[in-house]
Amino acid sequence: MSALTGSVIEAVHKEYPGYELHTIASALSLIAGCIVFALGMFRLGFIVDFIPLPALAAFMTGSALNIAMGQIPTLMGNRKYLDTRESTYLVFYNFWKQISHCNLNAALGLTSLFLLYLIRFICLRASKRFPTKEKLFFFISTLRAVFVILLYLLISWLINRNDPQHPRTALLGTIPRGFQNMGIPYIDRPLLSAFASYLPSTVIVLLIEHVAIAKSFGRINNYVIDPNQELIAIGVTNIFGPFFGAYPATGSFSRTAIKSKAGVRTPMAGVVSGVLIILGIYALPPMFYWISQASLAAVIIHAVGDLIAGPQTLKRFWQVSPIEFFIFWIGVIVTIFSTIEIGIYITVISSGALLLFRIAKARGQFVGRVQVQQIKLSVDNYIRLTTRNIYVPLDHSDGSNPTIIPASAGNGIFIYRLNESFLYPNANHYVELMIEQIFRETKSGKPNMYGSLGEQPWNLKTSRHPEKDQQKDDPRPCLHALILDFSGVAHLDITGLQNLVDVRRQLDCYADKKVNWHFVGLSRPWLKRALISAGFGSSEQGHTVFSVANVYGNIDGDENNTNIVLIPILDINRPLFHADLDEAYEAAIASLPQKDKSVVFDNGMV
Repeated sequence: MSALTGSVIEAVHKEYPGYELHTIASALSLIAGCIVFALGMFRLGFIVDFIPLPALAAFMTGSALNIAMGQIPTLMGNRKYLDTRESTYLVFYNFWKQISHCNLNAALGLTSLFLLYLIRFICLRASKRFPTKEKLFFFISTLRAVFVILLYLLISWLINRNDPQHPRTALLGTIPRGFQNMGIPYIDRPLLSAFASYLPSTVIVLLIEHVAIAKSFGRINNYVIDPNQELIAIGVTNIFGPFFGAYPATGSFSRTAIKSKAGVRTPMAGVVSGVLIILGIYALPPMFYWISQASLAAVIIHAVGDLIAGPQTLKRFWQVSPIEFFIFWIGVIVTIFSTIEIGIYITVISSGALLLFRIAKARGQFVGRVQVQQIKLSVDNYIRLTTRNIYVPLDHSDGSNPTIIPASAGNGIFIYRLNESFLYPNANHYVELMIEQIFRETKSGKPNMYGSLGEQPWNLKTSRHPEKDQQKDDPRPCLHALILDFSGVAHLDITGLQNLVDVRRQLDCYADKKVNWHFVGLSRPWLKRALISAGFGSSEQGHTVFSVANVYGNIDGDENNTNIVLIPILDINRPLFHADLDEAYEAAIASLPQKDKSVVFDNGMV
């Protein structure tokens, strides 16, 4: 957040030099805080779920590399010879061009960095060797930055105390005491328009950092966060902070980790931290003057180094999703060669495009029945418990054993499973695959679907005279029924429903009769309501097959007489809505004319 704020302030100040730097920072914080606060108040915290882990990791890694590379010239003492606000690759290139200008600061910076990693290494090894003192070593490791700053503050004072106006090493310099810029933040239209284009990236970073930290420590400490509450909290912080001269602020991994290990459970810890910080900025500024910039740069580099995605993380990305692995690297590379905000936009947009593509290309599966037996293994034998039917894809796309051949429904009956919601991006893709296989495995109900050649569409992918291509003894059955497994469908929109209506009309014309559509696994009332509104669920033949459950009830009013009552699971007025695939298949078979029953399931056999 600090790096992004610095780049925004620099860009706005370059375009509008009349605004002071703290004025730009306060105005940016106030506007971004209002936006985040409004998102929380309107219960829009769920939008943070649209920022995936690869985008977050790319942002953290790219930002860490950007910050670390910007601090290396300070660490080595040649910062005044190059612009550290440029793109990361330019800073890297110019640093090596000016490497000859490194000075005594490099000795302080490199030894500080080495000491930081040495203390952490020793504490990690000691905590494993002495697990009873793990918390003690954790706090020692956490305080290593304070120890290094104080140690090199003393060294810096010893080196430069004789001539503080012309120091031999770079010093932090004079730090104003207390709140120097308290007041009402100044915002006008030119200033607002100047940083308006940076607001989306600022808000995204506020959300990413804060919610990511909250979620990670929520998992560690076994509690669930409310994203809306977090957005309101971070919004209020950035609304009131500018009145004290603050710039945009968000969560901190290091502070959260320390408080988590210390056993903090309430926001009162923030009050204590705030009081100590106020005391520090009023009482300690004279001491801050002697802080070595090189050692401070070492602390910053050491801190952001932990944010870079490690080999194990990258390996997991590759194993889970190679496409998201490449999105991660695209985000990192764009951040290195351009700016942090462009890297954020690229990763979020790329992840969103991938999500839409996956939704649009959702695939259905034709499934067949397999009879399975559940067994219980013992030491020297096994016991058969139950026998039941399951339905697996005919092409084994779910990873099922390829030596097991599922029995297809046959008799012109198809069982089609949808694995995702049936929405406008994927509706056409779903039905195209379904229709293609139905046409391939069945024959038309009439030789020529069109009365004359003039009625046949010019773009139809068939012969101009299809009746000549008809086989005299075509063994394929005519289409009779379609069973749709909606167990994986949570939503059905208007476009998806219209696609079902259009396909129903197309298949009725193809079969030259009314094709029954059976539905299984309708998990929400709105799905049933939508299908009923389009005429699905009803049948002229009534409800011939349906499932019932045993219910113990008192029918005669006698408290001592309890009877078993058979209750239908679903509404019997909708005979084409079924409880499971077995029921749907039996209902489809029951409606099949006797002369067309050539292949029928019998205890899982064909």
